[in-house]
Amino acid sequence: MRKTILILFMVFHVTGCEAQKVKLNGISFVGGSDVVTKKQIQPVLDVNANAVCLMPFGFMKNINATDIRFNVERQWWGERRVGVKKTAQLYQAEGVKIMIKPQIWVWNGEFTGTIVMNTEEDWQKFEKSYSAFILEYADLAAEIDADILCIGTELNKFVSARPKFWSNLIDKVRSIYKGKLTYAENWDTFDKVSFWNKVDFIGVDAYFPLCPNPTPTIETLKAGWKNHKPKIKALYEKVKKPVLFTEYGYRSVDYSGKRPWDFSREMKKVNLVAQENGLKAIYDEFWSEDWFAGGFLWKWFDKHDRVGGIENAQFTPQNKPAEELIRKFYKNSAY
Repeated sequence: MRKTILILFMVFHVTGCEAQKVKLNGISFVGGSDVVTKKQIQPVLDVNANAVCLMPFGFMKNINATDIRFNVERQWWGERRVGVKKTAQLYQAEGVKIMIKPQIWVWNGEFTGTIVMNTEEDWQKFEKSYSAFILEYADLAAEIDADILCIGTELNKFVSARPKFWSNLIDKVRSIYKGKLTYAENWDTFDKVSFWNKVDFIGVDAYFPLCPNPTPTIETLKAGWKNHKPKIKALYEKVKKPVLFTEYGYRSVDYSGKRPWDFSREMKKVNLVAQENGLKAIYDEFWSEDWFAGGFLWKWFDKHDRVGGIENAQFTPQNKPAEELIRKFYKNSAY
């Protein structure tokens, strides 16, 4: 079965306004401290994912820091080049597509979209550091023949302030890596990116506010998408690049459709139905669209038997009713 899916998935090479017939049924796989083995990837295979996003991290002290620390020994194994490479190879052996998505984490959880430098000198230092970060993983993407490289995540102020830098960075990346490129912009600024014409997918982190109710129904969530879906499709029609949800997902809490981006750990009432309904609505609204390439569910951890569960209020669907929903949907939408 998996070999059949892989053969059909070779239509993946989509450019211009060609229809994206086979979707990326993806999972965002979190790199942990321990070495990943076949045992740790099996639960992802069991939910019929045909693509996995791997996320090496770089760290900044604050939003004005000019230096990004990455691929250093003190980082977790799964966040470094060695871990991303090994994990990718395990998935590739099972016929699973790979997206590498280097991400910045600012200490204290400050939003990366607010990263900005104070002087031209600081911008140039920061850009040198950011280029080294991305080119490190462009080199890895080329080495392992990854299917997609995401060149940034939710960096709106940086993207808006330095368009020439980003255009030049894309050229440098393409000189190293010959696969597909995307960039992951936040839901509220995805139409403010100047270089969509230079990458292969419009990448959107799809945490759109949809419904203010504690337990949103599928119908109210789909009604909420009517406020956003036309804007997404309009950008596709403008730049003629397929839309990829570089992240999508919902917490299993009350009001998960009101502020889907909220990852705070303050106590909230667990609501497994709200998570399921959010996923059902997004699948109904997007997976049948020819201009939509698929998405990567946020998020999945390597220690499957120790995470999630019916008392867990975070994004992971692991060991919750949402896991079975994903398993069935990804299986039935594989073609």
